[in-house]
Formats: sequence, structure tokens, C-alpha cells
Amino acid sequence: MHFIGLWSEHANSYLLVITVITFFTFSLLLFLKPLLWAKMFQWKIPEDTDLTVYFARCLGAFAIMTNALFLRVIISGTGADLMLEFFTGFCVFMVVVHIWGAIEGSQPMIETLETGFWALLVILGLLFYPGELI
Repeated sequence: MHFIGLWSEHANSYLLVITVITFFTFSLLLFLKPLLWAKMFQWKIPEDTDLTVYFARCLGAFAIMTNALFLRVIISGTGADLMLEFFTGFCVFMVVVHIWGAIEGSQPMIETLETGFWALLVILGLLFYPGELI
């Protein structure tokens, strides 16, 4: 049985759901209120936070642009394969980042638990992938 792209006819719907969820729960909050986001995810905030805010806003800006590209794919009806390839690859790296932090013991437990979320997104990205993988 061929599992990659099993739900490919629903790729745009999947991208819409991911866009709405990540934009409002991650991208926008990280961009506008990075320290609130950090506190919600149980990070200990040091006294000097300027660099933390800067890097969080950079990541938030990148995440917002990714959401915008997802919406472009949804509206145009083209490019879902490229965006899902990008997003699934990103999710693979996020699994690595979270495993690394867990091994080091450098992140709150909620971040270690989040590893499963990123792994689920890798699986979903493959299931919704509308093209042939190289």
C-alpha cells in the first residue's frame, strides 16, 4: 500500500487548518508578545531579555510569512506539494531540535512533550502530500 499522499486530495484543506492554528497560536503571538509566549511554554525568563525578544520576533516573522505562503497556495490552488515539502522538512528539524533539548535537559517538559506534536505533523505532511517524493 502507498501511504505517502494517502489523503493528497485534501492537501489544501490541511494547509488551511495548519495555517489558522499556527498563525493564531504560534506565529502572531511569538511575533507580538514573545515573552508571554515563552512564559506560556514554561521557559524561565532571565532579567535581560532583549536578545530573546529579537530572536523570537525573527522567528515569528518567518512563521507569519510561512502562513502567508500557505494561504497563497490555498487560494491559488497550486504549490501545495512545495509547501508541504517545506513544512514537513521543517517539522523534521523541529523533532530534532526538541529531542536535542530533551537530551541536554535545557528545555521545559512541555517542550519535550511537544516532540510528539512535531512528529505527528511530519506524518500528516506525508499523508497529505500531493506529489511524488524525490
